[in-house]
Formats: sequence, structure tokens, C-alpha cells
Amino acid sequence: MTATVLLRGQGVAVAAAAHLLGKAGIEIALEPGTRRLVPVIMLSDPALALLRDVFGKPHLFADRPRIERRIVRWGNGNPVAMPHGAVVISEDDLAAALAPARALPPAGAPSFTIHAAAPFPAQDMLRFGERLSSTARVTLAPHAPPATCWIESTRDGWLFLIPDGPGSAWLLAIGGVPDALLAQASMIAPLIAALGPPGHSFDTSPRMLAKLSGDNWLACGTAALAFDPICGDGTAQATREAILASAVVTAIARGEDPAALCSHYHAMLLASLRRHLQLSLPFYAGGGTSSWWQDQFATARAGYDATTALLGRQPEPRFSLSGFDLIHRDRAA
Repeated sequence: MTATVLLRGQGVAVAAAAHLLGKAGIEIALEPGTRRLVPVIMLSDPALALLRDVFGKPHLFADRPRIERRIVRWGNGNPVAMPHGAVVISEDDLAAALAPARALPPAGAPSFTIHAAAPFPAQDMLRFGERLSSTARVTLAPHAPPATCWIESTRDGWLFLIPDGPGSAWLLAIGGVPDALLAQASMIAPLIAALGPPGHSFDTSPRMLAKLSGDNWLACGTAALAFDPICGDGTAQATREAILASAVVTAIARGEDPAALCSHYHAMLLASLRRHLQLSLPFYAGGGTSSWWQDQFATARAGYDATTALLGRQPEPRFSLSGFDLIHRDRAA
């Protein structure tokens, strides 16, 4: 393959893939997307460490507000406090910090395309549930402890309260609008002094394109594979997808079998979604007893069963990641 790679879309997956392909000496072109950016991201310490490693920026976001503790009230249990390490940023901040240093505008037909935005060459989506969510800006009550995030299940959904500065926070409401779920939230509601209007609704159900690769293309990023925030770090997942996608393209450029590499890529992402659904099941089993929780558990279980069956049809992996490179297992030391 003569390496000229077009990256379509925006976000951490595109930024990470562009950076790694550039380091590998592969010429890239960018076609930015236009999706709405997420107002707040709680970036876990492992996800932050991964980004620092990929971009070679050991002090990335060291000056941002930190979360040191999370308090969870789930189902009928009492609130439980536990340590938690994360920084709070907006997706605008993330994009600005990780923007590719150099890229050409699209010119002519690329030899390979990484799609991180619709339309995709293959549009069919595996979707497990319908969980609409929305965010709202809130003012915290004076007694709300600092550097702490809160998670609470309610009858008709769950809430995630993420401080992003002194006295201010974002409220993520999954399953209903913020004010309706707050009326059911005995832990989080008293922490909020003022609730702003809800933002636009967006889908937080786990989902994946049924076909993630084809002749001279791959799909990656949250538009191609999305995790439920109940159990998953979407930024870390998008970064791992970008690492694998760039490794696939680099391996193709040096003469490895494109079909085998694309098959490996699809299988690895399918396995990550299956694992995510497996980890999510206990949360939906224990979050509540209403019809909403029963429905969410049923769809998560159906997703786990479906991805297990699909994964069973995939060939055994023929490659493994070594750093940021894909190595054929037969040749690995």
C-alpha cells in the first residue's frame, strides 16, 4: 500500500491515530466531522496515562480539576465511598490539546481511510438497548465535599454528578431528564443548590457497527463502537481503538495480509464490547426492580449473548500488539 491515509471525523480516536500514523512516517489527510462535543469528560488516571504515553506528553492535563473520591448509592444499598483518581475536562479541551500537529486536506482518493464519523461504508449497527441521556449544568450546595463525584441509581434511571470546579458541576442523567430523576435521588438531590436547563439528548446505549472494516477502510471511535457510561471509559476505549487501527494500517503498509489484519481488528473490538457488556450486567441487575431496570438488564444480557455468539465465529487471533505495533504471532519471540 502506498501510504496516504484519510481520517474522517474528530475526537480522541482521530487525534491518536493521526499522531501514531505520523510517527510511523505515513502521510495523513483529515476530513473533520461536525458532531456535538461532550461538555464534560471524567478522564480516569489509567486513561490519562494511556493518552500521555501515546502522545508523549507526561504532564498532559496535570493542571485540571481532580476527582479523588467517588460515592455510590446503588439499588437499596447505603452510600459507599471509595478512592477514585481522575481529571475533569471538556471535549473541547481534549481536542485542543491533542490536535494533530500536521495534516494535509483531502486531495484525491486516499489509499486507505479510517472512518470515525458517519456515513460509514457499512451502516448496519448492532444496538443493545435504547438509553437516552442528557446533561445539565448545576451549582453545588456549600456542604458538597470537594474532589468527589457521585453516582446514584433511581427508580427510572441513574445519575452521575461530576464537579468541574469550585461550586460547579455537570449532572449526567441516564434514562430520564435531570429534574425527574433528581426527584427520585435521595443522595444527589441535596447536593445541588441550582439546576440549569437540560442539554440535548444523546444515546448512551452500547452499540457497534456490524462491519468494522472492508477493502481499504476501518471504522473506529465512539461513532463506530460506544460503551455505556455505567461501566466503561469511553476515552480510553477510543484511544485503544486508534492504537489498533493505526497498527493495522502500518502493518498493511509494510506488506502484511490486509484481510487477516482487518479480521483481527474486528475480532478485538467485538471482544472489547462483549467484555464491557459482561461487566455491565451486575450493575443493571442490582440497580433497581422497576420495569426500566428489568428492560436494561434484558437488553444487556441479549447483547452479551449476541456478541459471545459472534465472537465464537471469529478466527483465532493471528497478531498481537507490541507497544504500538502489530506483530504476527508466529514471528513473535
